[in-house]
Amino acid sequence: MILLGQISPGDLTQAHSQLEGISNCTECHVLGERVSDQKCLACHTEIQTLLRRDEGYHANSSVRNQNCFECHSEHHGRKFDMIRFDENNFDHTLAGYELEGAHASVDCRECHKPSNIQNSELRKREDTFLGLDTKCLSCHDDYHQETLTNDCMSCHTMEAWSPAPKFDHSTSNFPLRGEHINVDCKECHQETTRNGEPFTLFEGIAFEDCKACHDDVHNGQLPGTCASCHTETSFSTFAGRGSFNHAVTGFTLKGSHKNIDCFSCHKTVSSPTSVFQDNINIEETSCISCHEDQHDGKYGTNCNKCHQESSFLALRDMDFFDHSTTDYPLEGQHVGVDCRECHAERFSNPIDFSACMNCHEDYHNGEFAENGVSPDCKECHSLEKGFEYTLFTLEDHQKSDFPLEGAHIATPCFACHVDEGEERWSFANLGNDCIDCHTDFHEGYLASEFYPQQDCEACHISDTWAAVSFDHTRTDWPLTGAHQTVNCRECHFEIDNEKTVISQNFSNLNTDCTTCHENVHGDDFAVNGVTDCMRCHVTNSWMPEKFDHSNTRFPLEGKHASLTCNACHAIESATGETEIVYQLNKLECTDCHL
Repeated sequence: MILLGQISPGDLTQAHSQLEGISNCTECHVLGERVSDQKCLACHTEIQTLLRRDEGYHANSSVRNQNCFECHSEHHGRKFDMIRFDENNFDHTLAGYELEGAHASVDCRECHKPSNIQNSELRKREDTFLGLDTKCLSCHDDYHQETLTNDCMSCHTMEAWSPAPKFDHSTSNFPLRGEHINVDCKECHQETTRNGEPFTLFEGIAFEDCKACHDDVHNGQLPGTCASCHTETSFSTFAGRGSFNHAVTGFTLKGSHKNIDCFSCHKTVSSPTSVFQDNINIEETSCISCHEDQHDGKYGTNCNKCHQESSFLALRDMDFFDHSTTDYPLEGQHVGVDCRECHAERFSNPIDFSACMNCHEDYHNGEFAENGVSPDCKECHSLEKGFEYTLFTLEDHQKSDFPLEGAHIATPCFACHVDEGEERWSFANLGNDCIDCHTDFHEGYLASEFYPQQDCEACHISDTWAAVSFDHTRTDWPLTGAHQTVNCRECHFEIDNEKTVISQNFSNLNTDCTTCHENVHGDDFAVNGVTDCMRCHVTNSWMPEKFDHSNTRFPLEGKHASLTCNACHAIESATGETEIVYQLNKLECTDCHL
């Protein structure tokens, strides 16, 4: 015993009594050191788990940093209380759960009792403070018996269960409005008993229609819901205008009917059992049940056939109407015309259809009028193809003041008859002279004596502008030989590479050949500096038909007379190219023959 007292300072508590004995010291102690916290937590796993979760009293920073033995010392005897603290002054916030409201005045053991502990092992321990959950229903009974959410704090506070100040009725499926705000909860949520316990029903209450709670003063005579006519402010307030679904009565309101006051059709009465009970069982198409027949029965009683509910003046599609039963059967383009285009007023009003211009404006503004009277449109147009098409033919044009000839026959009508500035067709007073339509291309270049009064026909014909019939003998230079086949432009127009006329000249043209033709001889045949091509050449061809070799310094005789010109005059240059040289200056035989 003396030896044991030197080793052990005293008996272990009842909780650790199974560790009594020298052989068990290392279960808690490390040789040569104090009690190890790691060994305590290795045995007390419930504390270790809380520490890992950072939950409970031991996870608080002021407690976590202490050694276990500072609060839970041992070897003080079997009856020593290892868990010692002042319950009355214990700061519960250190345990991670602040005591608020009614919880602050509750005795500790009211909550820390076995029945509130879920863990079966912890429940066996006497006087333990471990194992409680922070959820309300872990300690309290579910008054709502699983009919509402288990998050009690969404409606209640810790001050008291009743009332539930955090509950907002506007977040429910039935927000309180009007007089409902002032109604006591028990009026709708009556208290009863369920499963032997007091119970108040908060879910599953019928509120789709007022009649679920209120008596139907109309005795079921009015279809629809109460809210379509009444408000929650007061049942005496009528709000049915524009909100009541009239379709449930069998008479759907459309068009202008939707904007009519209810009491325009129904009598104003105060009796709830007779209100809106007049004018029932009326067919939607029976307009004359309420409206006066403006047509005096001429078109039958089915107003809906022609009229719409948006307005009596707004008609339906009148395609069904057979216009052939009238004095004016519709043909061609008239078939697709909207009725209102002709019937601006009532359909029964007579229309004068004796002439097109009674309805249509004269597009031509009187151009074809004779003695102040214009012909009717049908003289040139038809109903089948409309105003875009004309019955006026080429044969008709040939009878006009301007018969078409040549290229004019192939010219489209709009080229002459559409004013590009106004984009309008015109047919009268266009003029018959070429310059009335065509620009005078030669103005300022041709003398008036050759085309008096700018008469293009003096040279041109209507078949094509390119064909010119001008008599050149009227000028100072009659055309002869090959000149007669040359196009006028070759001599009179200056044209660039893009075939655009740069300038034109018809007066004071030089008649020398070299003015138009290249002088290939240079000055070989010049006399006093002038080369007269006509001394050798003629206009029929370029061949020197007028050249006589016998008039030169070397008359051709004998074999020379039968030689071609190239035999003597085609000279090969030093570069190997052949040149034509006419002045050889070689008169001796040895100049050509070896």
